[in-house]
Amino acid sequence: MKYHFVLGEEAATPIMEAISLDEQLQGNVCVLKDQLNVGPLSKSEEDTSFADTRNNYWKSLKQNDKNELTIEDLALVLDASKELFANEQAQAWFWMAPTAANICAYYWLLSYFQKHPNRFYIINIAGLPFLNTDGKVFYPKSFAEVSPKEIIKAKKLARPVTPSEIEMDTEEWKKIVAEEAPIRFHDGGKKIIQKPANHYDSLLTNTCTTQFQKAHKVIQNIISKNILQVGEAYLMGRIRILNEQHQLIIQGDASKSARDFEIKLPGEAIPLL
Repeated sequence: MKYHFVLGEEAATPIMEAISLDEQLQGNVCVLKDQLNVGPLSKSEEDTSFADTRNNYWKSLKQNDKNELTIEDLALVLDASKELFANEQAQAWFWMAPTAANICAYYWLLSYFQKHPNRFYIINIAGLPFLNTDGKVFYPKSFAEVSPKEIIKAKKLARPVTPSEIEMDTEEWKKIVAEEAPIRFHDGGKKIIQKPANHYDSLLTNTCTTQFQKAHKVIQNIISKNILQVGEAYLMGRIRILNEQHQLIIQGDASKSARDFEIKLPGEAIPLL
């Protein structure tokens, strides 16, 4: 029995298809939803669980978003771990892409699966070539970019996490959690560097003018022109904070989607010629 852990629905789709085509890969696909490269990594209060802390964090960012995220990752991990205790043939695999969210997910999974030495496997595609649908070589950043046929080939990359890795990486995760900076970047290999919450604030203020613009337009402009470690929800949260700090002015309902309100810098708008 194999438990295939993968971060995000888009990345999981081709992996699911590959598993359906290859008997050697057959098992349960466990889709992780939490992006651990942003937000708190320790419990906010003594009587609050880690899962509740993470759910509350995403709720604070998304507010009235109809597509509210509910984090159930821990339940998936505990179910798999229970099976590994009961069945010595069972394995847990993590399909790891070269992003901060994936590296953080690996560290977090390791904190549970270290109890099962030689049965926690990783498939790390960082810096490895694959063929696209046109038969050309490329270097994917996500399994969502990889065809099921290529994913089947990638099973040969699966290897158990070694005892020395378990020891070093467990300590590294403790350091990351202790630092508790809210934004985490991938810095090659399994290295994570952390930045303060206001790291992207200058991008927001520099993209705005004294003319009102749809928040959605500002955010998409930033995302299209920069390689970010965060998504729209994080930038939305920062817009609200910048508004509280009087660095941005909001017009409309900022508790809804980015299409429902406008933002601008303080000061009089310069008339358009």
